[in-house]
Amino acid sequence: MGDHRAEVTKVVCDTFRLDPALVEPDAPLEELGIDSKGRIKLLAALEIYYGVTIDLDRLDRFTDVGSVAGVLAEALGTRGTSGEALK
Repeated sequence: MGDHRAEVTKVVCDTFRLDPALVEPDAPLEELGIDSKGRIKLLAALEIYYGVTIDLDRLDRFTDVGSVAGVLAEALGTRGTSGEALK
């Protein structure tokens, strides 16, 4: 799985107008002011920015930048165990 933390940090900062110096990869999104509606906004921004589809069921994994980067990496190319692309 690729490491997309820097890219996710950029999208988070651009979407929520945050200073990149304040965004730590393991800081909870809630500490950055990103609530459940914000996580949906982040998911949509990632889908637009990367041209991928991320299933809403993955939102429960949006806890910090590192975990969001993991979900993005899966959406960008890792296949599920059944061989199907993640939605």
